[in-house]
Amino acid sequence: MLLRLKVIFIIIFLLLQAVIAPAQTGVFEVVKSKTSFTSEAPSELINASSAGLKGVIDPSKKTFLFKIPIASFRGFNTPIQQEHFNENYMESGHYPQAEFKGKIIEDIDLFREGSYTIRAKGSMTIHGVEQPCIIRVTMRVKKKDIIVSSSFPVALADYNIKIPRIVNDKLNPQILVNVDATLSYKASRL
Repeated sequence: MLLRLKVIFIIIFLLLQAVIAPAQTGVFEVVKSKTSFTSEAPSELINASSAGLKGVIDPSKKTFLFKIPIASFRGFNTPIQQEHFNENYMESGHYPQAEFKGKIIEDIDLFREGSYTIRAKGSMTIHGVEQPCIIRVTMRVKKKDIIVSSSFPVALADYNIKIPRIVNDKLNPQILVNVDATLSYKASRL
């Protein structure tokens, strides 16, 4: 009888520990990234990239926030093209960063290893203009890392980015953006 009570007590104790144990808290933070864009127009192909993406994913709420400094893009065809990009089109002095924030639509466990295709739903802010959007993202969860990859179009007109007629054939009104990033889990310290 005493042995049976001890076993019951141990089982109850273990169940209580499981119930009152704190949930994993912390976020996944970008530790490595490459964000690039391509404008393929009749007269010119423009490519630029940046390693400046910063961001977090909160696995408990399935929310995210990513930011990138506009002036961090490099690789244009000429230095004057990069200058026009920052001063005339993106006005990076007034609008220094682009931002994407929102929520992961799918109900996935970000601690379970595997490959997933998810939809990130939220708002993207570029050039001071906020637009709702849904972006398809490939995620690979590997131990305490998440590797994300996405490719999506951005229409310049949606963000009040004007293209002068003189460069109409050199700049595509829809830019293709590619994002590859690795995020690592950082536990919060309470």
